[in-house]
Amino acid sequence: MYLTLRISIIFLILMLVWQGIVTLGVPFYLLPAPEQVAAAFVSQFNVILVQAIPTIIETLLGFILGILFGCSAALMIVFFRPLKHWFLPILIISQAIPTFAIAPLLILWFGYGITSKIIVTILMIFFPITSAFYDGLTTVNPGWIHLAKIMNAKKWRLFWYIRIPAALPSLASGIRIAAVIAPIGAIIGEWIGASHGLGYLMLNANARMQIDMMFASLIVIILLALLLYFSVDKILRVFIWW
Repeated sequence: MYLTLRISIIFLILMLVWQGIVTLGVPFYLLPAPEQVAAAFVSQFNVILVQAIPTIIETLLGFILGILFGCSAALMIVFFRPLKHWFLPILIISQAIPTFAIAPLLILWFGYGITSKIIVTILMIFFPITSAFYDGLTTVNPGWIHLAKIMNAKKWRLFWYIRIPAALPSLASGIRIAAVIAPIGAIIGEWIGASHGLGYLMLNANARMQIDMMFASLIVIILLALLLYFSVDKILRVFIWW
């Protein structure tokens, strides 16, 4: 209840600031009024809804696969220490290359379909997940590890019962970051090359100077990111209560 109230207050303040800026005489082609954006959203609701479905699918699939690949990579680095010196530079390089630079190549290799958008999303969230989980696995309380070794715990039991549970809060932080980034990855993929999605809709609206439609699509993307973040946060608080 309090969260909903806070979000409503923030939304109201932003709308008032937005309306105040428009009242100063900013041209429509730079910043449409809130009521104009609302009118575009209502009149084009079916179009926005149809285009939002592919973006949601791309976001969710990229988000889930990014978590799986990121966790697997972190476990591999910790389990097989020699891989750390080879794999970490690859991780850093993957983040050093701008997404906009590599996205056209992914479109070329995997086509204009959903696959390339999912891969862009995975690349954007892969590093935060891997880094967060790896830090959690390597910063476990040494006393717990020492006690487990005294009790002759096998390596896999030490990981399963001590290291992984202790690392889950750090992983949860990485997942929360990924939840915000995932929609951005899907939209970037659609901007580079797509025949559907909210990013594709924004590009078409931009070409036709439909600024109100662009803002309506942008608001839907923001709502999608907020919904994904708070849903993930609630799930994580239930399953990782400690």
